[in-house]
Amino acid sequence: MADDLFKALADPTRRTIIDELAEQSGQTLFEICSRLSMKHRLGISRQAVSQHLAVLEAAGLVETRREGRYKFHDLNTAPLRLIVERWLVPRTSEPEENTP
Repeated sequence: MADDLFKALADPTRRTIIDELAEQSGQTLFEICSRLSMKHRLGISRQAVSQHLAVLEAAGLVETRREGRYKFHDLNTAPLRLIVERWLVPRTSEPEENTP
């Protein structure tokens, strides 16, 4: 799982998509493409954005839901929290250093 997560985060376009979903979750593909084009000046095809979203979804960072004919993309930060807990949270089982 960590490999998929790091692969997803390695690409700057995918990080920009994550930033956009963090700012406003629940966007359609059209909305994401529009924001990338207008706000970030990224000339990227709808198909390319869809492929980036598939990588993010495989890593667990994006979840989708359908409402009628629309597909909404939501940010899922749980995989990021697992990485933080794995390496950045101090472990309580380590012995404490004795200071004189």
